[in-house]
Amino acid sequence: MKISEDPERTVRRARSTRIPRLLIALAVTTVAAAGCGDVQTGAVGPDRSASASAAPAAGASPAASSCVGRVLAGMSRSQRVGQLFMGAVSAGPGTTVGTERAQVAELKRHDVGSVILMGPVRSGLSGVRRVVGDIGQLDLSVAHAAVGTLVATDQEGGQVQQLSGAGFTDIPSAQVQGAWTASRLRQQAAVWAEELHEAGVRLDLAPVADVVPVSIGRANGPIGRYDRQFGSGPETVGGQDSAFVRGFGQAHVLTTLKHFPGLGRVRDNTDTTVGVTDTTLTRDALDLNSFRTGIAAGARFVMVSLATYTRIDPAHRAVFSATVIDGMLREDLGFDGVVVSDDLGNAAAVQAVPPGRRALAFLRAGGDLVVTVDTDDVSAMTSAVLDAMRSDPTLRTRVDASVRRVLAAKQAAGLMACAA
Repeated sequence: MKISEDPERTVRRARSTRIPRLLIALAVTTVAAAGCGDVQTGAVGPDRSASASAAPAAGASPAASSCVGRVLAGMSRSQRVGQLFMGAVSAGPGTTVGTERAQVAELKRHDVGSVILMGPVRSGLSGVRRVVGDIGQLDLSVAHAAVGTLVATDQEGGQVQQLSGAGFTDIPSAQVQGAWTASRLRQQAAVWAEELHEAGVRLDLAPVADVVPVSIGRANGPIGRYDRQFGSGPETVGGQDSAFVRGFGQAHVLTTLKHFPGLGRVRDNTDTTVGVTDTTLTRDALDLNSFRTGIAAGARFVMVSLATYTRIDPAHRAVFSATVIDGMLREDLGFDGVVVSDDLGNAAAVQAVPPGRRALAFLRAGGDLVVTVDTDDVSAMTSAVLDAMRSDPTLRTRVDASVRRVLAAKQAAGLMACAA
């Protein structure tokens, strides 16, 4: 998108008016036309995708369900697969506009429907708006509908806050937030969400729902070391998760509970370490209640971890486990939203697995949205899925069910609208 005299106003107006304008154009067009080891390579378990998994999200209005169905029916196979990927766009210090636009162009070549902003981005609201304006090139028009691009970031607080500068609050760590009352956290979360919404970001990859026991504390590499936990018990964590989710909901910004089924009891970080394993967590562990509570509060996304849980599924990492995704998350917790992977691009935990097989294994285990912070992996990943779909009807059914969930989430975020 070309930015004119006032960059901030132009991008803000473009993001808020893109869908209505595109719908008008579509209506005019319509009138004119009328005149490895742990990687599963096959289908997993009982396939629920043709029935319950393919159904609209609970509580969806008939109109919303109809819009999702119409858009899905009008999509090409490449566009459907593209909706199941979240690629990275770098916007931090030292990133040139040329690099950023090259990343957007690469994502566009593969019809990618979601983007994670990588930083840290210290240029404030105006800088983020400009980047989001460029990302708007990925928006689609399908079946007389406008389908926007879902832009996400990691905005937890403390040491994990990707967006900062003028217009963004300096958010304290989750450990500090955990000491607040639920009402105060909800109020503050609504403010942080308004800032993201104003910047064009509609999904926060937060809050952390992991429970870090006092006995482990900072020895927990991925969470405790960085004060990312709300507390040391599932009741406290679940209560604060819920407040965070509800606060963000007030500003119509979606949230993500992470890292299911929990990284609070491991020592090493899956981003930097191979073979991270939890030997204590069970399928009925109390720690899971923090996720259960967050889901009940309205979280539409749950991120699955890259660790292995020996007392749940010793043969597969959680992100590749049907037991974890279809069994625990879908069946046990009743989650019908979008299951998103932890990073399947640069994370050390998955480097031994070829990129295409990472994406396929996650989708076949029941996942919906593949995250990769390595843009170069997108081609191999999307190609692998498209190739496999040609001979795998079960995968095709799963892909359609996942696209429905992603589109429903976009609609809830105000990123998709169908012409009347």
